[in-house]
Amino acid sequence: MNGNNRDNIKIGSKVSVVQKQDQISGNLTEGIVTRILTNSKNHPHGIKVMLEGGIVGRVKEILV
Repeated sequence: MNGNNRDNIKIGSKVSVVQKQDQISGNLTEGIVTRILTNSKNHPHGIKVMLEGGIVGRVKEILV
């Protein structure tokens, strides 16, 4: 599922995100959403979230 729509992302969802330093390489990090940081309904680069452990990134794929 696409990570550009805020309604698709719930606290506790398992997602793949791209961190700021990995945007060029496209390296993805998997984790569980603890906070949704983007306030708008949609974002073309993905909704920004915080994962367990404090990792912040933009959602590229929703896994569960």
